[in-house]
Amino acid sequence: MATTGLQHVAAMYAGVVAPPLIVGAAVGLSPKELTFLTGACLFTAGLATFLQTLGIWKIGARLPFVNGVTFAGVAPMLAVVDSTKDKDDALPIIFGAVIVAGVLGFIAAPFFSKAIRFFPPVVTGTVITLIGISLMPVAFGWAQGPNPAAKDYGAEKYLALAGITLVIVLLLRRFTTGFVKQIAVLLGLVLGTIVAIPFDMTDFSAIGDADIVGFPTPFHFGAPQFAGAAIVSMIVVMVVSMTESTADMLALGEIVDRPADEKTIAAGLRADTLGSALSPLFNGFMCSAFAQNIGLVAMTKIRSRFVVAVGGGFLVLMGLMPVAASLIAVVPRPVLGGAGVVLFGSVAASGIQTLVKAGLEKDNNVLIVAVSLAVGLIPISAPEFYHAFPERAKIILDSGISTGCVAAVVLNLLFNHIGKRSGDDDVTSPMESGREISESRVQSAEVPGQVAAH
Repeated sequence: MATTGLQHVAAMYAGVVAPPLIVGAAVGLSPKELTFLTGACLFTAGLATFLQTLGIWKIGARLPFVNGVTFAGVAPMLAVVDSTKDKDDALPIIFGAVIVAGVLGFIAAPFFSKAIRFFPPVVTGTVITLIGISLMPVAFGWAQGPNPAAKDYGAEKYLALAGITLVIVLLLRRFTTGFVKQIAVLLGLVLGTIVAIPFDMTDFSAIGDADIVGFPTPFHFGAPQFAGAAIVSMIVVMVVSMTESTADMLALGEIVDRPADEKTIAAGLRADTLGSALSPLFNGFMCSAFAQNIGLVAMTKIRSRFVVAVGGGFLVLMGLMPVAASLIAVVPRPVLGGAGVVLFGSVAASGIQTLVKAGLEKDNNVLIVAVSLAVGLIPISAPEFYHAFPERAKIILDSGISTGCVAAVVLNLLFNHIGKRSGDDDVTSPMESGREISESRVQSAEVPGQVAAH
């Protein structure tokens, strides 16, 4: 449980620390303050993961769901930094905006979750596929090196290290069994890091500079401030985050054979938004689901939410012990990139599996998938496509997952709901799809010589 939980942390660590590093550098924090901000985000990510996996009352999807700092908030947070005359006020303004957006999101969660009936397999399969495809550029970026501004970014040595890590993971998955096979990604990260040491592609200085113990003091950077423009921007980010989290919960529900219903999604969104509202108390940013960990669940077949809860425990410890967090930071970006290809590709593959059940023999459903994928791939294939749009609009448009999800829902309504006449083929909802799967398993169990495993 400890090693598989740590494997989840290793898969999402880079995504958690990237936003505070980017925003902290823009604010002009010292290296020590930057380390504090990063540790605070790790700590709050652990608390948010506890809310999702273990849950309290009607809060938490109780799925193997990892939460952490959403990258969707980076652009508006940088905009706040640029528009603030006194940089010391930038973080308090950001924290105030996140608190308001989190509270409003928590209130809206049960209403937002009612959109579940608009997510049949043709929609969920498209969105899950988009999640995997949208994450692939992240893996490719990691594979090219630690610093995009460096002259050797994309050098052969980095790509070779990423390739070696990918091969290691594939070989472990192919030729090992049991426990070793389950932690193939973690072993790939460890072995890839060892391979990188003789070629001077690892940096151990972070371990020596890190404090052994450090608690994220509440409101360390000042009491939250509430600015209208910043609040509006973060509310937009919250809507985007809730849309992506809904898609992620649907994806994870399919993978663990527990289709996410309206109640589950509402509880999961409450955990997201409450985690976001509480995060600024400990100097953290807005929290959301991490799609890359869905790929890890799909690949390892370890579906226990308690394993992910252990991963949340590691995140909390890293936030309280900066020296522990620095151990994960030693893993070179190209090593993460090589493992990311497997993780993110597994998410896309899960989406394709869902589309198989979506009735693609119908022309209408083919059109829904085709156009939605095209819309969702615009930010990846043509990053400057929306360059003439206002910055606030680009917060949404630059998220291929969100635009693709909206396109799929709207097209499904147009082709499969609006103007539908009695006698037309019924549209299968996610919950009905789940029941059909369960019934087929029961039927297979009744056939002599077959065993249904749950």
